Amino acid sequence: MSEEPRHEHQETHGEAAVGVPGVILTPKALEMVKAMHAKEGLGAEQGLRVAVVGGGCSGFQYSLSFDARKEGDTVEEFDGLKVFIDEVSLPYIAGTTLDYVEGLHAAGFRFDNPRASRTCGCGSSFSA
Repeated sequence: MSEEPRHEHQETHGEAAVGVPGVILTPKALEMVKAMHAKEGLGAEQGLRVAVVGGGCSGFQYSLSFDARKEGDTVEEFDGLKVFIDEVSLPYIAGTTLDYVEGLHAAGFRFDNPRASRTCGCGSSFSA
């Protein structure tokens, strides 16, 4: 059985982002995901799964969860945190930036997807 190839990642300091071929995590997003991972008491085999599922206001919806690696996943590791993207989702989210924003009304993850032809006001739905 051959091992899946690992993609090189870019790691920078300051306000720059770190990325995989499909997703870019801002430093704030990485910090928040790592904090949630630790709070849940998850082991090293559990990482962040970034996926696209059908539904939402515009046709596709983003999904974030903690999960283990599955066959066919693109896998990258950032400062000890694994990020998994399944092969079906990858073409829809390639180049997407995942950020964590805090505002007066709410705080949460925000997706900036250059492949989205239309997005919804909820920020978690798009069409490609």
